[in-house]
Amino acid sequence: MNRKTLIKKLNLTQKDLEEIKLAVTEAEKSTSGEIALAVAPESESYAFWELLAAVSVSVFLVLCLFPLNQQIYSWLGRIFWQAEPWYLCGFYLGIASLMTIVLYFLFNIPYIDSLIIPQSAKNSAVTKRAMRYFTESGVYCTSEHSGVLIFVSYFEKQLRIIADKGLTEKISKDLWNLLSDELSDCFAKGNVKEGFLNAVEKCSKLLTENFPAKNENPNELGDSLVILEDEKWA
Repeated sequence: MNRKTLIKKLNLTQKDLEEIKLAVTEAEKSTSGEIALAVAPESESYAFWELLAAVSVSVFLVLCLFPLNQQIYSWLGRIFWQAEPWYLCGFYLGIASLMTIVLYFLFNIPYIDSLIIPQSAKNSAVTKRAMRYFTESGVYCTSEHSGVLIFVSYFEKQLRIIADKGLTEKISKDLWNLLSDELSDCFAKGNVKEGFLNAVEKCSKLLTENFPAKNENPNELGDSLVILEDEKWA
């Protein structure tokens, strides 16, 4: 999924993105903390689960054909005049391979994909991707370790709020969980922009209370909502 498609699915316009960026800029004026926002189409390719499901269903369907061995063998005999025993093995192997390929592409359809992937795998993938971006984006290394990342993964319909150690020492985890729940509710209702704006406002209050702005208040991270694109995960 490319950037333009993801933005469209989130019902965001260029004006909305600029409004979110401005909200972050204004929020950080009263605090030495940093707020980072990011959205990913999905947190992992999930190719393993798609292939596993395709192979499993294919094997099951081939096993369902076993009671028809005699009829299939006779049919092969009519096609090749004189069928050898290994023709039957080749038939099953060919059918299984063809079904695996077809089902693999079928299971890549997002709605079906979401049904076959275990919830635990999705949870783990989103957490790992959020932590990865937390490191890649530099949120973890602000001068006072007072950065917070709001990471959203569209396919899994999940988000993670990751606060650096400077914030976790002063702000209860329950407050971050409450903010996460509020943002999830907004997203579920389709109010993506409002959800981000509300989250930025709440983060600003928490950061200002614990890390008020100093005379010198450099902007250490970008203020824009970062839209990540698909990639092949390692």
